[in-house]
Amino acid sequence: MDIPKAIELNRTALDRIVAGLFLLLGLSGGSAPGRIAADLHRAIARVLRPAESAVRRLIVVFARIRAIKLPPMRPMPPGIVRSEGERRPSFPLFDPRQRFALLNPRARTGPRPQPRITFFGNEVASVSPRGQAPPKDEQTDATMNAAHLARRLQALKAALDDLPHQARRLLRALERRRKIERLRARMPLRPGRAPGFRRKPVREIDHVLHECDWLARNVLPPNTS
Repeated sequence: MDIPKAIELNRTALDRIVAGLFLLLGLSGGSAPGRIAADLHRAIARVLRPAESAVRRLIVVFARIRAIKLPPMRPMPPGIVRSEGERRPSFPLFDPRQRFALLNPRARTGPRPQPRITFFGNEVASVSPRGQAPPKDEQTDATMNAAHLARRLQALKAALDDLPHQARRLLRALERRRKIERLRARMPLRPGRAPGFRRKPVREIDHVLHECDWLARNVLPPNTS
């Protein structure tokens, strides 16, 4: 199998998908609308999550097939402080941790029954559970903040445009984690399904994620012996 060609084909497909998300969000020139319709926000997020997983897997494959040699790590000179406003959005190289509680079919998902107080068999009052949030106003739920979505899209496009740089970032991150006991065993790709993975592909991004996930889990590192 021609792995570099497979990387380029999937990168091209992802580039097209990301360009479509930029158009949907209205992201041009680094500026995006402050709030967008909730339905549009959810539609973009449903494609963005598997797209991030696919790019993350392309980075892993790229780092494995290319003999990338990192220079010795140097500590940052003292006195250099970078403000939050100067920081560019950084693409997350590690899958988010699996929330196993959501996989439990016995987990309670609906509203809990309200406890009732009775006095001599006659109902007196109904007490709401502590910490229960009041119902949302339909008008306030009609739009959602698009700032975080825009930053994720910008980080995704930057990573897709420069896979070699992201591969070096990944290798440096793994090198740092080897020195920390509690992070040593955590790898970029979590076991099981990738975030946003759909067993039966429906959209183009589903097919791309299937291909990238297969590549990341089956392409072995080059034999250097």
